[in-house]
Amino acid sequence: MIVLLSVGPGTLESTMTEDLSPAERYAAARRRAAEQATALASFREMYDFGLDPFQIEACQALEAGKGVLVAAPTGSGKTIVGEFAVHLALLQGKKCFYTTPIKALSNQKYADLCRRYGSEQVGLLTGDNSVNSDAPVVVMTTEVLRNMLYAGSRTLLGLGYVVMDEVHYLSDRFRGAVWEEVIIHLPESVTLVSLSATVSNAEEFGDWLDTVRGDTEVIVSEHRPVPLFQHVLAGRRTYDLFEEGEGQRKAVNPDLVRLARMEASRPSYQDRRRGRAMREADRERERRQRSRVWTPGRPEVIERLDAEGLLPAITFIFSRAACEAAVQQCLYAGLRLNDDEARGRVRALVEERTAAIPTEDLHVLGYYEWLEGLERGIAAHHAGMLPTFKEVVEELFVRGLVKAVFATETLALGINMPARSVVLEKLVKWNGEQHADITPGEYTQLTGRAGRRGIDVEGHAVVLWQRGMSPEHLAGLAGTRTYPLRSSFKPSYNMAVNLVEQFGRHRSRELLETSFAQFQADKSVVGISRQVQRNEEGLEGYKASMTCHLGDFEEYAGLRRELKDRETELARQGAASRRAEAAVALERLKPGDVIHVPTGKYAGLALVLDPGLPAGRSNGHRGFDHQDGPRPLVLTAERQVKRLASMDFPVPVEALDRMRIPKSFNPRSPQSRRDLASALRTKAGHIPPERARRKRSQAADDREIARLRTAIRAHPCHGCDDREDHARWAERYHRLMRDTSQLERRIEGRTNTIARTFDRIVALLTELDYLRGDEVTEHGKRLARLYGELDLLASECLREGVWEGLGPAELAACVSALVYEARVGDDAMAPKLPSGKAKAALGEMVRIWGRLDAVEEDFRINQTEGVGQREPDLGFAWAAYMWASDKGLDEVLREAEMPAGDFVRWCKQVIDVLGQISAAAPTEGSTVAKAARKAVEQLLRGVVAYSSVG
Repeated sequence: MIVLLSVGPGTLESTMTEDLSPAERYAAARRRAAEQATALASFREMYDFGLDPFQIEACQALEAGKGVLVAAPTGSGKTIVGEFAVHLALLQGKKCFYTTPIKALSNQKYADLCRRYGSEQVGLLTGDNSVNSDAPVVVMTTEVLRNMLYAGSRTLLGLGYVVMDEVHYLSDRFRGAVWEEVIIHLPESVTLVSLSATVSNAEEFGDWLDTVRGDTEVIVSEHRPVPLFQHVLAGRRTYDLFEEGEGQRKAVNPDLVRLARMEASRPSYQDRRRGRAMREADRERERRQRSRVWTPGRPEVIERLDAEGLLPAITFIFSRAACEAAVQQCLYAGLRLNDDEARGRVRALVEERTAAIPTEDLHVLGYYEWLEGLERGIAAHHAGMLPTFKEVVEELFVRGLVKAVFATETLALGINMPARSVVLEKLVKWNGEQHADITPGEYTQLTGRAGRRGIDVEGHAVVLWQRGMSPEHLAGLAGTRTYPLRSSFKPSYNMAVNLVEQFGRHRSRELLETSFAQFQADKSVVGISRQVQRNEEGLEGYKASMTCHLGDFEEYAGLRRELKDRETELARQGAASRRAEAAVALERLKPGDVIHVPTGKYAGLALVLDPGLPAGRSNGHRGFDHQDGPRPLVLTAERQVKRLASMDFPVPVEALDRMRIPKSFNPRSPQSRRDLASALRTKAGHIPPERARRKRSQAADDREIARLRTAIRAHPCHGCDDREDHARWAERYHRLMRDTSQLERRIEGRTNTIARTFDRIVALLTELDYLRGDEVTEHGKRLARLYGELDLLASECLREGVWEGLGPAELAACVSALVYEARVGDDAMAPKLPSGKAKAALGEMVRIWGRLDAVEEDFRINQTEGVGQREPDLGFAWAAYMWASDKGLDEVLREAEMPAGDFVRWCKQVIDVLGQISAAAPTEGSTVAKAARKAVEQLLRGVVAYSSVG
């Protein structure tokens, strides 16, 4: 088939039509006339470039009345399809909602659409901003649309199209459920436009959309409009990752493979420390190698990229502090990427954008150091920065006035900030629990920023050489262009009451069974069932192989297995008994006790600063889960203050001596730690630790073990010459039988999983009088207005009047515990809290959470599965209280010990929840609603109020 995209005399089409018959020419003319009459034709005239085939295909499907799923690489222009939905809505007199996952993207898209259609036609709705919300085109975050759907907002009247940008966000384990809620609950009359990064299971996702939304066209494009070239920077050389050649599968550059092999053969510093002698030839080879291979410093990388014409560049560093350090390193190295004229333009724009920020706040925010970097064309970009500062960096980068940006991976999440080159310092990042290799999906997302359409002929991804790097592994990351979309959908308390109120329990259950999560679970059952069938065939073969002529070998194998299980059980009981004894001993510890930590990273002499007893065992302590047992905070002889876990005490510990802890002791002061650790060593350094006495094994006196051993020796098969051979087959039979049983349980567990979780949530809400059958009680209607991770806790606090009588600043402190989550684990002392009513209310919130946690356990609602209420975090309460009490930014940030960007983000989240509480709180006989509104006013000042549109 020939697709004719251009018209007019002298074109390829007119040449080709000369060879057609009169009837064919007439049909072609009719087709051209029909094309000119379409909405797509007028839409294409709005752009000064031609559309790509996948864009045309998607737009034609939309105009034909179908929903579309477009999966294409970053920077390929898939938002054109979303803009065509806006165009269709305006032509048809309907509304279009354009949803994005983050406010920065909403702001960017709002500005784009205002430029194209005029600000009177376009509105913006984010958590803390509303601009022209009745406009025919409204840009919003996905959560805002979800809330509208549950509230039955009048704004939904006349809605014809919804664009869901970055729809692959539904894989996000914290926020992904919102995307599925919107897709499921949108009215059938609304046409859905889903825009996604390239995912390997786009067809599966499209099948689900087809099921829940009706006719949906899936358009997948793997083509990058700007080709991407992969490199490795090592020493003085920039190596291509792949050999030049034709075809899809390219070979890894053999020079890189040789380099990796030579590096691997070079003895490490640790090897030499262990005394491994090196021959003279080895030393010579190492000297030559070291002169060729090293990891270039950050200023050197930028200088080389500049020399090779590869700027502007984004360097991804998976640490905020390292991003700031990188800028400082470039400044100290004297790097300048802007001339005097560009410096002047930078200063003018920065001063204009920051004019509203008082001078005293500029000093606190590090404004002058930040400005110096910008004037030189260098900047950091991360979530810890003030939103205004981030937006300025983005604008200067797009204008070409900032040429080197050091960023965390949050920059890769959809913001339109493309570069000519992307640099990755390392292929390992901290995922919240451990340092892990980045995934092919993350690599694709990060390097997708390289190559600006319409500006660059090609994009470049540069990875810095690191010792131990595998070129083959890197090639695997670069070659795997797609990753699967996995649902993270889980029902929540708020979702349950909203669904029951709108649809009743039975219909709500059916709706949840249409989720993508359940769709994927049901589909996976097919493969598991096939595996069960194959296992059953294998079991028959194993059974034949273990047959013994002397007797029933299956029975004999069962006796041996019982013996092994009994011995394992007794060993487990012994270990549990020792742990229990150790926990009891820990509970007896007091501040000032000198102990010997028996094992672990901090083994040795230590001084107890805080016994760290579970919640309820110690007055005023933050409290830990009872299952964890005591977690003492200690000062080690090596001057480290650490909170230990029960695993550090496999045996009971006794106090060797006691010491007085000075009242002036500050665990954050190196001098305080040094002085007290010195006193500890002087006091008890000579005392030897007590050795744990080994107890007699329980197995030696166990009657069941004696009975089983007698039965095994008396069994006929015990005397078989091939006994151990039969036993090996019996063990395989048992393992395969166990695996098969697990698969069968998985099949049973995956069927109706979402609905079963919903049933447990409904049962709990019924128990707490939020639901009565299909009726939502007054308490339930309050819960329906509270969105967030701790929705039920907030509702219970309102119900029990925990916040009554609090002032605005005190309420802000309490509400902060509902949203804040510390970035690092609790290794330090308990956080500072406001005194008086606020402290009492926070304590009551923790008590209510403990009660809810116990109820959730009764109803088998598991927080690890993403359902349930986490413990409120009091770490931001003091900062929120101070800011709402009109304290200065310098004082608040110093006390909070957090970057300005984090402070602003948490304040805005507190403001968002305060708004929900003011709407949900009782209107009569309650002070909470008024205090919440006042708290919003007192928080929304200074840096918290500085932001662009969103």
